[in-house]
Amino acid sequence: MLSEYLLAEMNRLGARDALPLHRQLYEALRRAMLEGKLGAGERLPSSRDLAQDLGLSRNTVVAAINQLSVEGYLASRVGSGTYVNDSVPRAGGNPLRRPGLGLAPAPMARLSRRGEALTAAFRASELEVQPFTPGIADFSAFPLTLWQRLQNKHWRMTYPDMLDYNDSGGYAPLRRAIADYLRVFRSVQLDADQVIVTTGTQQSIELCARLLADHGDTVWVEDPAYWGAAKAFMASGLQLHPVTVDDQGIRPGGPDDAHPPRLIYVTPSHQYPTGAVMSLPRRQQLLATARAHNAWILEDDYDSEYRFSGPPLSSLEGLDPDGRVFYMGTFSKVLYPGIKLGYLVVPKPLADAFRQAHYDFNRPGQMPLQAALAEFIEMGHFSSALRRARQSYAERRGALLDALRPVLAGDTFISGADQGLHLCLRLPPGVNDRQLAQRLAQQGLTVRPLSAYCLRRQDLQGLVIGYGYAPMAGIGPAGRQLAAVVRDALARAG
Repeated sequence: MLSEYLLAEMNRLGARDALPLHRQLYEALRRAMLEGKLGAGERLPSSRDLAQDLGLSRNTVVAAINQLSVEGYLASRVGSGTYVNDSVPRAGGNPLRRPGLGLAPAPMARLSRRGEALTAAFRASELEVQPFTPGIADFSAFPLTLWQRLQNKHWRMTYPDMLDYNDSGGYAPLRRAIADYLRVFRSVQLDADQVIVTTGTQQSIELCARLLADHGDTVWVEDPAYWGAAKAFMASGLQLHPVTVDDQGIRPGGPDDAHPPRLIYVTPSHQYPTGAVMSLPRRQQLLATARAHNAWILEDDYDSEYRFSGPPLSSLEGLDPDGRVFYMGTFSKVLYPGIKLGYLVVPKPLADAFRQAHYDFNRPGQMPLQAALAEFIEMGHFSSALRRARQSYAERRGALLDALRPVLAGDTFISGADQGLHLCLRLPPGVNDRQLAQRLAQQGLTVRPLSAYCLRRQDLQGLVIGYGYAPMAGIGPAGRQLAAVVRDALARAG
């Protein structure tokens, strides 16, 4: 039945893309015509009947039909109704005809198997943690005028070689500034020549995957996982082996040892997305496990700058006696996402090889931008910007926690709120987090279902909520709205 097909398609589209209802109906009707569910010349039900069958307003139905009519899929006949246009291709039809030779085979435009796998899983638009009040980015704490002045200064005094590729791993003063910062604040053991400036965490991961593992090697990843790392490893031809995360971080056990890793990717200071902090015993266990398997550890310290209670957490790299931990970070959380600058700290014996490969693969540049950032750090502006941002985000975090507090009880609790720019609202098993995220999207609140980050496990339900870019004035009202929807879902599941 047409209405059943349309409802199923609309539910799928709403769950995947959170489209408005008229657009969901437009896409569903369009697919029905292209797949032959509605044949050329077939009459559509009236807008009134269609609205009644689908439980929609008539305005929603009329908007979808009007759009399809404008695009030529439908044609109206006065006094008769609306019909599928005769020019709409039938399912299985082949419009390519060659004179005298009948039908020609249609050229197949398709991705590789790896391409299909990469585009089918972990869509960034669905999983990246951005404001739960969508469409508004707040960079008010960033000293934009000062930043522009520094960039202009270095563009004016730039030498010709600053406009070329760079084979040294990055602008030397910036690498020294990064090394000084990490040595003091993150307990990383390093010299400046171990620092490689990259375009961000993704490039750092890809560089490690290319140089440290061969095609088909196994990489242990946390489950639930950071989607960006999972995609980078898949694109490099590595086999993902999910390892369960609990409230102390990644928890490898006997069954995991049956899949010996070449790489182990972790976010120990603030697990993404649950927010778990890896305990000291678990860190020591992980280092011992890597030693036993002769594996490399990739430590992604993506938001360690924002810790709101207790002292800063030391890095895993600082505990490593063997030099098998690669440490990576980014400036996008403190400055602004579009800066696209990060860093990778490489064990000293491999630093030269990584610098050479970075040049060969990526042809790095952006020296004037790196020079501006180096001066920004050296003059103390980075510390000041971080201090202001930390205070601003702490206020946002507090407002969100206050708004969510009424729904916290029993199996409904918050994890990961002591650090970073997101928290995880954990839900009891009876609540479907994907459906709940869809309901919230329909009310203009963008959150991510925790289960969507899981690779193998099926026991987690929750909402991953970003507050870093939501305006302070909107967090309270939006948080209370979010809590009301969650409370209703808990009552239904109760």
